[in-house]
Amino acid sequence: MTEANFYKNIKKKWKSISFIRIENRALLGTPDCLCQNSNGTFFTLELKLTKVNSVRLSPHQISFHMKHKKNTFVLVACSPDKGKVRLYPGQRILELVDLGLKLEPLACGLEACASVLESL
Repeated sequence: MTEANFYKNIKKKWKSISFIRIENRALLGTPDCLCQNSNGTFFTLELKLTKVNSVRLSPHQISFHMKHKKNTFVLVACSPDKGKVRLYPGQRILELVDLGLKLEPLACGLEACASVLESL
């Protein structure tokens, strides 16, 4: 799976969330998606793919989440044997870098992740 396919998949399945895909080469570290749930709450999603226990984040991405801790999230698509899709809060970015998938996610699975984001 590619990140583009991951994005298309969640956009198709999460109908109650509005997505704006951000491709920004001017401001490095800007998350991949600006989203709004049905309550009108905005949040950002950084999309990541991994086949191992670690999650690769650039220094710019880490810096963004350190500075913007509220309503920022990292959504990780794992290989099937690692637990599918996991949602992590941006405020725990350093722990995610250090622990990788050993860090307990906010939610695991597409439906559970969508539920957390809808409840913001």
